Amino acid sequence: MSTTVGGGAKKILYALRTAQRMGLKNSAKALTAKNTCKACALGMGGQAGGMTNELGEFPAVCNKSIQAQSTDIQPPIPEAVLTHALADFAELDGYELEHLGRLGTPLFKAAGEDRYRVADWDFALARAASRLRETEPDRALFYSSGRSSNEAGFLFQLFARAFGTNNVNNCSYYCHQASGVGMGSTIGSGTATVELADLTRCDLILVVGANPSSNHPRFIHKLKDCRARGGEVIVVNPAKEAGLVRFALPKSPRSMLKGGDWIASEYLQPRIGGDTALFKGLAKAVLEAGLEARDFIAAHTEGFEAFRADVLAADWDAIERGCGLDQATIAGIARKIATAQNAVFAWGMGVTHHTHGSETVEAIACLALLTGQIGRPGAGLLPLRGHSNVQGIGTIGVKPVLPTDVFAAIEEGFGVKLPTSKGYDTLAGIEAAQRGEIDAAVIMGGNLLEATPNREFAREALSRIGFRLFLTTTLNRGHVEGMDDGEVIVLPVTARDEEWEPTTQESMFNFVRLSDGGIERLDNVRPEVAILADLAARVLPSSPIDFPAFARHRHIREAIARTIPGMAELADIDVAKREFHIAGRLLHAPRFNRPGGKAAFVPIPLPAPRGEGLMLTTVRSEGQFNSIVYERTDSYRDGADRMTVMMHAEDIAAAGFTPGETATLVSDHGRLPGVTLKAYDIARGSVLAYYPEANVLVGTAVDPRSRTPSFKATPVRLER
Repeated sequence: MSTTVGGGAKKILYALRTAQRMGLKNSAKALTAKNTCKACALGMGGQAGGMTNELGEFPAVCNKSIQAQSTDIQPPIPEAVLTHALADFAELDGYELEHLGRLGTPLFKAAGEDRYRVADWDFALARAASRLRETEPDRALFYSSGRSSNEAGFLFQLFARAFGTNNVNNCSYYCHQASGVGMGSTIGSGTATVELADLTRCDLILVVGANPSSNHPRFIHKLKDCRARGGEVIVVNPAKEAGLVRFALPKSPRSMLKGGDWIASEYLQPRIGGDTALFKGLAKAVLEAGLEARDFIAAHTEGFEAFRADVLAADWDAIERGCGLDQATIAGIARKIATAQNAVFAWGMGVTHHTHGSETVEAIACLALLTGQIGRPGAGLLPLRGHSNVQGIGTIGVKPVLPTDVFAAIEEGFGVKLPTSKGYDTLAGIEAAQRGEIDAAVIMGGNLLEATPNREFAREALSRIGFRLFLTTTLNRGHVEGMDDGEVIVLPVTARDEEWEPTTQESMFNFVRLSDGGIERLDNVRPEVAILADLAARVLPSSPIDFPAFARHRHIREAIARTIPGMAELADIDVAKREFHIAGRLLHAPRFNRPGGKAAFVPIPLPAPRGEGLMLTTVRSEGQFNSIVYERTDSYRDGADRMTVMMHAEDIAAAGFTPGETATLVSDHGRLPGVTLKAYDIARGSVLAYYPEANVLVGTAVDPRSRTPSFKATPVRLER
């Protein structure tokens, strides 16, 4: 069994080594300036100052913050390197591409050419505008990552819609779209119902399908504090992750000296895909024990009787088979949740990356309603979002369907008619490209190639797009693979702390921060807003929208304030310097954004039994963020490298192998040769492999309601 402890001295030493590599002056400036953290959506920085969160806690910094800065503070890639053949770049892995340096000049590749050539800005923008003008709007695709600002995102979607398409989407379709669907159907809102301060008020936190020790390290502080108050931290995860068991907090000398703090008070290890059955079992146990919050249910919900009948009719044997946990264990956890003073339900993509992800989120929400653990300070729902502004990108409209009131406000405010045709979600857009139905794509940030399931399918689909325009700070495999036949332009953009004017970002707690920008590193990069305003003016010179005016960020914020509900305070945030929670999002009183102000219980069907074979779930390492790999080994999984596959020791033996052997991991969609088998504390029948490498095995099955791909439930087998 692993004795690894999360955090600790090794993370302090890593941070110091990284800071020395960046230069102490550069790293200090980057980490202390008034800019929002570039890593996860937990959020810190902004006008409180770097390394400070909205509660005034300092230092609110983690390894992810430092890693995100480390590749932004790089010199530009030499032009002699940029003009190498694409085949040379294709031999580099993601780590090597990220560490080549910053992109410091526009690049152009003509159709049929085998390499980029350096271009000037006027040529690149003129050529991009020409190609877009030649494109039928419904044959164009616009995609944004979650690191872009609210200002860039709003202008991005406005440009796309003025161009004539609703094919506007973002990376949330590959992560928490199911959270929005499941929460929307039950409580009428798709974002967190709690604020950061609520994590200081609760006495129970349930963490489901997430590994915050690797992906949201500062959240671990809140889990530790809950334990210190005498509260419970219940982790639900098929794998026993070291940092969720014990974590040595680098900013706490006491925690460091005693070898770490215990994080999980209870650790449940269900089968992969078993969360829906587990939460139905928890609801059944609450009802059978008579622990439901009767007064809350009667006053603030509807649909309870149908929900109650459905849950009580569920068979315990089916629930146990579905989740791999026994009734007694489930009943014990249910009692703790129901009797807690204040409980917060937090979950990650282990919940949403399934074909039944929306139903699992509904089951979580219904358990919160059943126990009355929502609608007051200290209790509620918390989807653990990844990118630092992925929630903001959705708020300001980078999605195929705008809310009716936002649609009307844009039409009235700008004097335009917006398209009404159905837009593609992210995967649907890739599928359309594979069918030859997309002629041009504008891709702002991210790594769409490696983020998409089924690597070969994604590569082939994207290669069929005749013109691709990328906006990026660094190169990744999405910029160098599948480029032979198409025309490509890559434009270098400023990082958040280099923006020429202030920008804003929204955290997972619905808290909007103001980033000053202003740091100068490279002399030939431009802000996303400046690029989009220029490009839109060239493509749509007769538009009633004054796109050149939107080169000034304040004009965009004023437009957002007029059109997006809850964002009125954004209009003068650059003057007032007053950061804020978006109005109407926090649920500190039990009035829900549904008809009559009541939340809804919905019946939760159990997924079909999955069978007894091996099931793959893709995971990230401690040394990566989304598809960006900062370290090739995983310090929280005993130094596992990127080609390590983790399984229960008995499953390795049953397949005829021994730990440490090399094998090929196979699915119906692809093969991953050369993997090393590692015995791991994980539920029987479960397999862990690293994303994005393991995407070659993942198919394109989706949750039909949210269109989120099933990244975490792929049947696999081992071969020699």
